[in-house]
Amino acid sequence: MVEPLFPSASGVVTALWRHPVKGFTPEPLDAVDLPTGGWFPGDRMFAVEDGPSGFDRAAPEHLPKQKFTVLMRTAEVAGVRTRWNEATRMIDAASDDHGSISFSVDDPRSRDYFSALLADVLGDAVVGPLRLVSAEGLDHRFMDHPLGRISLLNLASVRDFEARVGRPVDPRRFRANVWIEGWPAWIENDGTDRDLTLGGARLRGVKPIVRCAATHVDPDTAARDFDLVPALFEQYGHRWCGLYATLAAGGAVRVGDRVEMT
Repeated sequence: MVEPLFPSASGVVTALWRHPVKGFTPEPLDAVDLPTGGWFPGDRMFAVEDGPSGFDRAAPEHLPKQKFTVLMRTAEVAGVRTRWNEATRMIDAASDDHGSISFSVDDPRSRDYFSALLADVLGDAVVGPLRLVSAEGLDHRFMDHPLGRISLLNLASVRDFEARVGRPVDPRRFRANVWIEGWPAWIENDGTDRDLTLGGARLRGVKPIVRCAATHVDPDTAARDFDLVPALFEQYGHRWCGLYATLAAGGAVRVGDRVEMT
Protein backbone atom coordinates (compact mmCIF):
# COMPACT_ATOMS: atom_id res chain seq x y z
CA MET A 1 0.00 0.00 0.00
CA VAL A 2 1.33 3.45 -0.90
CA GLU A 3 1.42 5.76 2.10
CA PRO A 4 -0.22 9.17 1.59
CA LEU A 5 2.09 12.13 1.20
CA PHE A 6 0.02 14.06 3.75
CA PRO A 7 -1.20 12.77 7.13
CA SER A 8 -4.80 13.02 8.26
CA ALA A 9 -6.08 16.57 8.44
CA SER A 10 -8.96 18.46 10.01
CA GLY A 11 -10.63 21.59 8.73
CA VAL A 12 -13.87 23.57 8.78
CA VAL A 13 -16.52 24.23 6.14
CA THR A 14 -16.52 27.98 5.52
CA ALA A 15 -18.97 28.08 2.59
CA LEU A 16 -21.37 25.88 0.64
CA TRP A 17 -22.30 26.65 -2.97
CA ARG A 18 -24.62 25.27 -5.61
CA HIS A 19 -24.62 26.17 -9.32
CA PRO A 20 -28.15 25.31 -10.52
CA VAL A 21 -27.44 26.21 -14.16
CA LYS A 22 -24.08 24.95 -15.39
CA GLY A 23 -21.71 27.84 -16.03
CA PHE A 24 -23.96 30.45 -14.41
CA THR A 25 -24.29 32.09 -11.00
CA PRO A 26 -23.17 30.27 -7.83
CA GLU A 27 -25.65 30.44 -4.95
CA PRO A 28 -24.47 30.32 -1.28
CA LEU A 29 -26.14 27.93 1.16
CA ASP A 30 -26.06 27.73 4.95
CA ALA A 31 -26.77 23.99 5.07
CA VAL A 32 -27.43 21.05 2.77
CA ASP A 33 -28.53 17.41 3.09
CA LEU A 34 -26.22 15.24 1.01
CA PRO A 35 -27.79 12.04 -0.40
CA THR A 36 -25.93 8.71 -0.28
CA GLY A 37 -24.56 7.94 -3.72
CA GLY A 38 -26.15 11.08 -5.11
CA TRP A 39 -25.14 14.56 -6.16
CA PHE A 40 -24.71 17.86 -4.35
CA PRO A 41 -28.35 19.04 -4.15
CA GLY A 42 -29.39 21.66 -6.68
CA ASP A 43 -26.00 21.66 -8.40
CA ARG A 44 -25.65 21.61 -12.21
CA MET A 45 -29.26 20.42 -12.64
CA PHE A 46 -29.71 22.55 -15.75
CA ALA A 47 -27.49 23.50 -18.66
CA VAL A 48 -27.87 25.61 -21.78
CA GLU A 49 -27.08 23.92 -25.07
CA ASP A 50 -25.16 25.94 -27.63
CA GLY A 51 -26.56 24.05 -30.58
CA PRO A 52 -27.75 20.43 -30.23
CA SER A 53 -25.71 18.71 -27.51
CA GLY A 54 -26.98 15.17 -27.91
CA PHE A 55 -28.36 15.14 -24.35
CA ASP A 56 -31.16 12.57 -24.03
CA ARG A 57 -33.21 12.45 -20.83
CA ALA A 58 -34.21 8.87 -21.61
CA ALA A 59 -30.57 7.77 -21.72
CA PRO A 60 -28.41 10.52 -20.16
CA GLU A 61 -24.68 10.29 -20.72
CA HIS A 62 -21.77 12.46 -19.71
CA LEU A 63 -21.12 15.08 -22.39
CA PRO A 64 -18.17 17.42 -22.95
CA LYS A 65 -18.77 20.82 -21.40
CA GLN A 66 -18.02 22.43 -24.76
CA LYS A 67 -21.55 21.36 -25.78
CA PHE A 68 -22.95 24.02 -23.42
CA THR A 69 -22.63 27.73 -22.70
CA VAL A 70 -19.81 27.61 -20.16
CA LEU A 71 -17.18 30.07 -18.99
CA MET A 72 -14.34 28.10 -20.52
CA ARG A 73 -15.45 29.10 -24.02
CA THR A 74 -17.86 32.00 -23.37
CA ALA A 75 -16.70 34.46 -20.71
CA GLU A 76 -19.82 36.60 -21.26
CA VAL A 77 -21.87 33.97 -19.41
CA ALA A 78 -20.63 35.51 -16.15
CA GLY A 79 -22.50 38.68 -17.11
CA VAL A 80 -25.86 36.91 -16.72
CA ARG A 81 -26.90 36.53 -13.08
CA THR A 82 -29.31 33.69 -12.28
CA ARG A 83 -31.23 32.53 -9.21
CA TRP A 84 -33.16 29.25 -8.86
CA ASN A 85 -36.32 29.14 -6.71
CA GLU A 86 -37.37 25.55 -6.00
CA ALA A 87 -40.68 26.55 -4.43
CA THR A 88 -41.93 28.41 -7.52
CA ARG A 89 -39.82 26.44 -10.02
CA MET A 90 -38.72 29.73 -11.52
CA ILE A 91 -35.30 31.02 -12.50
CA ASP A 92 -34.60 34.74 -12.31
CA ALA A 93 -32.07 35.95 -14.89
CA ALA A 94 -30.63 39.43 -15.21
CA SER A 95 -28.03 41.32 -17.23
CA ASP A 96 -26.93 44.90 -16.58
CA ASP A 97 -27.36 45.82 -20.24
CA HIS A 98 -30.27 43.60 -21.27
CA GLY A 99 -32.75 43.71 -18.39
CA SER A 100 -34.18 40.83 -16.38
CA ILE A 101 -36.79 38.10 -16.63
CA SER A 102 -38.27 35.32 -14.52
CA PHE A 103 -39.12 32.12 -16.31
CA SER A 104 -40.66 28.76 -15.48
CA VAL A 105 -38.42 25.76 -16.09
CA ASP A 106 -41.56 23.71 -16.81
CA ASP A 107 -42.97 25.96 -19.55
CA PRO A 108 -41.34 25.74 -23.00
CA ARG A 109 -42.53 29.22 -24.03
CA SER A 110 -41.20 30.68 -20.79
CA ARG A 111 -37.85 28.97 -21.33
CA ASP A 112 -37.72 30.55 -24.78
CA TYR A 113 -37.64 34.00 -23.13
CA PHE A 114 -34.49 32.96 -21.30
CA SER A 115 -32.94 31.71 -24.55
CA ALA A 116 -33.75 35.04 -26.20
CA LEU A 117 -32.16 37.01 -23.33
CA LEU A 118 -29.04 34.89 -23.54
CA ALA A 119 -28.85 35.29 -27.31
CA ASP A 120 -28.94 39.08 -26.87
CA VAL A 121 -26.25 39.05 -24.16
CA LEU A 122 -23.91 36.49 -25.69
CA GLY A 123 -24.27 37.55 -29.30
CA ASP A 124 -21.53 36.26 -31.59
CA ALA A 125 -19.87 34.43 -28.67
CA VAL A 126 -22.32 31.55 -29.23
CA VAL A 127 -23.47 29.58 -32.27
CA GLY A 128 -26.96 28.59 -31.11
CA PRO A 129 -29.70 27.77 -31.01
CA LEU A 130 -29.65 28.10 -27.22
CA ARG A 131 -31.87 25.73 -25.23
CA LEU A 132 -32.23 25.00 -21.51
CA VAL A 133 -31.99 21.28 -20.76
CA SER A 134 -32.75 19.61 -17.43
CA ALA A 135 -31.42 16.59 -15.52
CA GLU A 136 -33.97 16.94 -12.71
CA GLY A 137 -35.14 13.56 -11.44
CA LEU A 138 -32.27 11.73 -13.15
CA ASP A 139 -29.13 10.11 -11.79
CA HIS A 140 -27.21 12.65 -13.84
CA ARG A 141 -25.78 16.13 -13.53
CA PHE A 142 -23.95 18.39 -15.97
CA MET A 143 -20.59 17.99 -14.27
CA ASP A 144 -17.17 18.26 -15.90
CA HIS A 145 -16.27 14.77 -14.65
CA PRO A 146 -18.74 11.85 -14.54
CA LEU A 147 -17.65 10.81 -11.02
CA GLY A 148 -17.48 14.35 -9.64
CA ARG A 149 -20.55 14.21 -7.40
CA ILE A 150 -19.23 16.98 -5.13
CA SER A 151 -16.26 19.34 -5.41
CA LEU A 152 -14.08 20.60 -2.56
CA LEU A 153 -11.78 23.64 -2.50
CA ASN A 154 -8.95 24.07 0.00
CA LEU A 155 -8.63 27.80 0.70
CA ALA A 156 -5.04 27.39 1.95
CA SER A 157 -4.09 26.21 -1.54
CA VAL A 158 -5.71 29.27 -3.09
CA ARG A 159 -3.78 31.54 -0.72
CA ASP A 160 -0.50 29.77 -1.48
CA PHE A 161 -1.16 30.29 -5.18
CA GLU A 162 -2.03 33.96 -4.57
CA ALA A 163 1.27 34.46 -2.77
CA ARG A 164 3.23 32.90 -5.61
CA VAL A 165 1.59 34.88 -8.41
CA GLY A 166 1.39 38.11 -6.44
CA ARG A 167 -2.27 38.89 -7.08
CA PRO A 168 -5.68 38.14 -5.51
CA VAL A 169 -7.45 34.98 -6.72
CA ASP A 170 -11.18 34.90 -5.99
CA PRO A 171 -12.10 31.35 -4.82
CA ARG A 172 -15.35 31.65 -6.79
CA ARG A 173 -13.28 31.20 -9.97
CA PHE A 174 -13.03 27.50 -9.07
CA ARG A 175 -16.83 26.98 -8.78
CA ALA A 176 -16.58 24.43 -5.95
CA ASN A 177 -19.41 23.19 -3.76
CA VAL A 178 -17.49 23.24 -0.46
CA TRP A 179 -14.84 25.68 0.75
CA ILE A 180 -12.54 24.32 3.47
CA GLU A 181 -10.35 26.21 5.91
CA GLY A 182 -7.71 24.59 8.12
CA TRP A 183 -6.21 21.97 5.81
CA PRO A 184 -2.54 22.20 4.80
CA ALA A 185 -2.09 23.72 1.35
CA TRP A 186 -2.42 21.16 -1.45
CA ILE A 187 -3.36 18.18 0.73
CA GLU A 188 -6.25 17.66 -1.69
CA ASN A 189 -3.76 16.63 -4.40
CA ASP A 190 -3.23 13.49 -2.31
CA GLY A 191 -6.98 12.92 -1.86
CA THR A 192 -7.66 10.14 -4.40
CA ASP A 193 -9.30 7.12 -2.69
CA ARG A 194 -9.04 8.72 0.74
CA ASP A 195 -11.96 8.86 3.18
CA LEU A 196 -13.44 12.18 4.22
CA THR A 197 -15.98 13.14 6.86
CA LEU A 198 -17.96 16.25 5.96
CA GLY A 199 -20.37 17.20 8.75
CA GLY A 200 -22.73 14.23 9.00
CA ALA A 201 -21.72 12.78 5.62
CA ARG A 202 -18.91 10.46 4.51
CA LEU A 203 -17.13 11.03 1.21
CA ARG A 204 -14.54 9.23 -0.88
CA GLY A 205 -11.95 11.21 -2.81
CA VAL A 206 -12.02 10.62 -6.57
CA LYS A 207 -9.30 12.80 -8.12
CA PRO A 208 -7.80 16.29 -8.06
CA ILE A 209 -9.70 18.71 -10.29
CA VAL A 210 -7.90 19.66 -13.51
CA ARG A 211 -8.62 23.31 -14.14
CA CYS A 212 -9.65 24.89 -17.43
CA ALA A 213 -10.00 28.38 -18.87
CA ALA A 214 -13.25 28.97 -16.91
CA THR A 215 -10.96 30.08 -14.07
CA HIS A 216 -9.56 32.84 -16.29
CA VAL A 217 -12.86 34.77 -16.01
CA ASP A 218 -13.52 37.31 -13.27
CA PRO A 219 -16.85 36.21 -11.70
CA ASP A 220 -17.98 39.83 -11.19
CA THR A 221 -16.88 41.59 -14.37
CA ALA A 222 -17.07 38.67 -16.85
CA ALA A 223 -13.64 39.76 -18.11
CA ARG A 224 -11.06 37.15 -19.09
CA ASP A 225 -8.35 38.83 -17.04
CA PHE A 226 -5.92 36.19 -15.72
CA ASP A 227 -4.31 33.17 -17.42
CA LEU A 228 -4.75 31.12 -14.28
CA VAL A 229 -4.16 27.62 -15.68
CA PRO A 230 -0.76 28.41 -17.24
CA ALA A 231 0.17 30.15 -13.97
CA LEU A 232 -0.77 27.02 -11.98
CA PHE A 233 1.45 24.88 -14.19
CA GLU A 234 4.31 27.37 -14.06
CA GLN A 235 4.24 27.47 -10.26
CA TYR A 236 3.51 23.81 -9.43
CA GLY A 237 3.96 21.67 -12.53
CA HIS A 238 0.29 20.67 -12.50
CA ARG A 239 -3.11 22.16 -13.35
CA TRP A 240 -4.97 20.97 -10.25
CA CYS A 241 -6.92 22.95 -7.69
CA GLY A 242 -9.64 21.20 -5.71
CA LEU A 243 -10.87 17.63 -5.22
CA TYR A 244 -13.76 15.67 -6.67
CA ALA A 245 -15.46 13.22 -4.31
CA THR A 246 -18.38 10.80 -4.22
CA LEU A 247 -20.98 10.60 -1.45
CA ALA A 248 -20.36 7.31 0.34
CA ALA A 249 -22.92 7.99 3.06
CA GLY A 250 -25.29 10.93 3.13
CA GLY A 251 -25.90 13.38 5.93
CA ALA A 252 -26.46 16.99 6.90
CA VAL A 253 -23.69 19.53 6.36
CA ARG A 254 -23.65 23.09 7.63
CA VAL A 255 -21.24 25.99 7.39
CA GLY A 256 -18.95 25.60 10.43
CA ASP A 257 -18.96 21.77 10.37
CA ARG A 258 -15.72 19.81 10.58
CA VAL A 259 -14.05 18.26 7.53
CA GLU A 260 -11.69 15.35 8.16
CA MET A 261 -9.42 13.61 5.67
CA THR A 262 -8.02 10.25 6.78
